[in-house]
Amino acid sequence: MQSIEDLLVDLEVDAKLQHVIHSILSASKEISFRVGMGAISGVHGAAETENVQGETQKKLDIISNQILLDLLAKNPYVRSVASEEEDLPVACKSGAPFLVAYDPLDGSSNIDINGQIGTIFTILPAKEGVEDGSVEQYYQTGDDQLCAGYVLYGPATILLIAVKGEIHEFTLDKINKEFYQTKNQVKLPGGTKEFAINMANYHYWSEFYQQTITDLINPSNRDKTYNMRWNGAMVGDVHRVLTRGGVFLYPSDTKNPKQPAKLRLLYEAFPMAMLVEAAGGQANTETNSILKTQLTELHQRVPVIIGDSELVNTFTQ
Repeated sequence: MQSIEDLLVDLEVDAKLQHVIHSILSASKEISFRVGMGAISGVHGAAETENVQGETQKKLDIISNQILLDLLAKNPYVRSVASEEEDLPVACKSGAPFLVAYDPLDGSSNIDINGQIGTIFTILPAKEGVEDGSVEQYYQTGDDQLCAGYVLYGPATILLIAVKGEIHEFTLDKINKEFYQTKNQVKLPGGTKEFAINMANYHYWSEFYQQTITDLINPSNRDKTYNMRWNGAMVGDVHRVLTRGGVFLYPSDTKNPKQPAKLRLLYEAFPMAMLVEAAGGQANTETNSILKTQLTELHQRVPVIIGDSELVNTFTQ
């Protein structure tokens, strides 16, 4: 089996970029170990603090964020790091060529129930003539990403990574502590009648989304009704879509007028869109391409509709 190191070399990925990828994966191995220890390691439960998003932090949120931050801050090729858990970017090596942004532990509400959680990351080129730790460094589009991926901490620890226009899957050998390739050139299966959405928000969606979802599950409207699958963690739901097909949706809603969208553009929507489109799928907001969307705020939120192109178009107004 081919290791992640060998694949990056074979793809002739820039050596400096490889170095940054390896730092992220080294952090993910440590996070995987902490997750695997469960309650024994004392990482379960809330930390009695809130992050910049106003969300209650779990102990493992804080630990995972620090593991990533510590390793990336030591990397000579990382100019700045942005995290879901940090109010502002953290300046690292002045003049370095790359920016990293991540959600250290997506789906953290699943920690205490031993559900699916994961790390989502993206790597962008640093801007010249812009202060190292400035938020303006990140004011780019999804098309500017050089690499994106996620590590899913489930029964197995799985890496999906998009680089050089390709997406590959690796599984962590926990004995040798190496990621080995288990799928080459991942392609999103078409024609799958599954969708992932938080149905608890049904009455807060626009009439268009209420009606479209109602049509999908109405047996009188279709030869075959659709099945709903929902993990409560974007990383788990998108992994299922990439593996089995279908569509993942988190449309805007009116539950909180100050926050009509849930998911963050920089370190959730951008990387997942890059992965899905590299696998032959499509990634939209409710009206346009996620990868073409311009970031204008560090923790900017957007509606997300990603997966099978036909289904995505069904949900795009």
